[in-house]
Amino acid sequence: MHISLRQLRVFEAVAQNHSYTRAAEELHLSQPAVSMQVKQLEDEVGLPLFERLGKKVVPTEAGRELYHYSRAINRSLAELEDVMESLKGINRGSLRLAVASTVNYFAPRLLAVFQQRHPGIGLRLDVTNREMLVQMLDSNSVDLVLMGVPPKNVDVEAEAFMDNPLVVVAPPDHPLANERNILTKRLSDEVFVMREEGSGTRKAMERFFAERGVEIRHGMQMTRNEAVKQAVRSGLGLSVVSLHTIELELETRRLVILDVEGFPDRRQWYLVYRRGKRLSPAASAFRDFVRAEAARIAAPIAVG
Repeated sequence: MHISLRQLRVFEAVAQNHSYTRAAEELHLSQPAVSMQVKQLEDEVGLPLFERLGKKVVPTEAGRELYHYSRAINRSLAELEDVMESLKGINRGSLRLAVASTVNYFAPRLLAVFQQRHPGIGLRLDVTNREMLVQMLDSNSVDLVLMGVPPKNVDVEAEAFMDNPLVVVAPPDHPLANERNILTKRLSDEVFVMREEGSGTRKAMERFFAERGVEIRHGMQMTRNEAVKQAVRSGLGLSVVSLHTIELELETRRLVILDVEGFPDRRQWYLVYRRGKRLSPAASAFRDFVRAEAARIAAPIAVG
């Protein structure tokens, strides 16, 4: 078969976006050009690669097989590129980094310092929730991930690099705002604003209360930390959040931390990558940088 790398890139974009139109936008091509590349690839393979299910374009069995090998080819090419760049020195190459949405409150500070030291390294940052991070690790589609508790269902290397204190927050006028040594069981009378299913913060929060036999009342569910904070400020409930996310709100007294027994719940942030993965010089440099300096650059304010 005579298959080009260009055809594989176009094919992957269609498979990932489930749409010829969105793939064309991502690749900065016209839709007819994308359709033509896929048609040529189907002619070369001798099998249909996509079928329509409603408004979505989904891979056929042949398409799923091709997607698997296409991903492997592109990963190998990316590794080859990194190896070639490593021969030119540490200030070359690229770094594919993915972080939990909560990590993004301090990730820019880390990246700014790292970029100043290694201006020749190209950075790509994906910000998403825990569920998507696990998928990225499983597919080995990123170099490094910064997240909360590492997944148990994916074979990874993980090392803690900084504390992640979780605290209970409330609006300043909440009845519990001025109380001290609040018993955990008293929170069963309160409504909690929740992050979405799959969020690492939500998992940690639910685990904390379950370990203490406390049932909490679930209120609104939000997909973003900023939305959670706005909901708490508006009086829609309490919430458990990472201390990293509320520095501004504490400074301006828009939110307060409740003095609840067992809090801060001291979790940790981890640097994670697939076990056995050959880290590029750029990825190795960032790993060493995070180990040595993340806590100094990005540690949250002290509490408790």
